[in-house]
Amino acid sequence: MTTMTATTRRRLPFSPWHLVLIPLSFLLLVPLLWMLITSLETEGEANHFPPVLFPAKPRFANYTEAWAQAPFGHFFLNSLTVTAVVLISNLVVCSLAGYAFARIGFLGRGALFVTLMATLMVPFQVTMIPVFLIVKWFGDNVWEGLGIDHIGALMLPNLATAFGIFFLRQFFQTVPVELEEAARVDGTSRLGVLFKIVLPLSLPAMSTLAALTVLTSWNDFLWPLIVITSQDQMTIPLGLSYFQGAHHVQWPLLMAANVMSLLPMLLVFVIAQRYFVQSVASTGIKG
Repeated sequence: MTTMTATTRRRLPFSPWHLVLIPLSFLLLVPLLWMLITSLETEGEANHFPPVLFPAKPRFANYTEAWAQAPFGHFFLNSLTVTAVVLISNLVVCSLAGYAFARIGFLGRGALFVTLMATLMVPFQVTMIPVFLIVKWFGDNVWEGLGIDHIGALMLPNLATAFGIFFLRQFFQTVPVELEEAARVDGTSRLGVLFKIVLPLSLPAMSTLAALTVLTSWNDFLWPLIVITSQDQMTIPLGLSYFQGAHHVQWPLLMAANVMSLLPMLLVFVIAQRYFVQSVASTGIKG
């Protein structure tokens, strides 16, 4: 078997697995390519059958029209605000909770962690009504900005996630405890150990959690659809409905708007991709 593999590698300048992975990658790219092509077509070409694979004259004006037809600048600002608040909150709260579960022994830690993990098995469709009622109560009794039809309602349920706590807890367990003990001997507090020793060593995990949090928050559609009704509170996924009517869909403008909303997420992925494999591999070392 080893001889056959060596012979194959001498004949091919790449791994034989690439013969399978390259076609699969192309299949995954087809929807993105179709979206890009449609965004450059006229409405007649977008609705033509059989489909037009290459527009006769790429219509880049679709992007400016899509931006002007809907208040996309406001939608971008709302999405950016929600994503930034959720990101910062998750990094702070999940790192504190994850470190507590990884290093601090307290009564009921195991049972509490198992309960926390059990929540990952409950789909959002089951909990969205209780969460809606909690958010409504916050808006009625605590602060209106956290209530229904405010972007605060998009932030409140996502300020910390069970997955984020689990993910960072697993990574913190891979950090050598001797480093923390040495810092404790020197008089560093628990929080000092976390922020000066553990978190700088956990940059891959923190970057991966940040990227996943940004992707989830930016692309969230179901929860904003439930709690947001005013145009000035809409985020980008809701704003895309501007180009969909009851009997007509402006496909070129809708696809152009989708491409514009996708660009920030591509940037996030390009920046954070080198941390993904390292952090996921490290979180599986210890249970």
